[in-house]
Amino acid sequence: MRTVVARIMKQDDGLSTAEYAVGTVAAAGLGGVLIKLLTSPEVRELIWGVLSQAFKSMFG
Repeated sequence: MRTVVARIMKQDDGLSTAEYAVGTVAAAGLGGVLIKLLTSPEVRELIWGVLSQAFKSMFG
């Protein structure tokens, strides 16, 4: 009886497919949020300001 339970508990067929699906949905959601943030004028100005300051400090 123990070997049957142990064998059933080791079987996880389809589990990796579900994990890939959840990972894909999470990555797509994060990508959507990043696109929305990076295309907003406020964030664009913030990034431009940081890059401008970095170049000014490096090249004068």
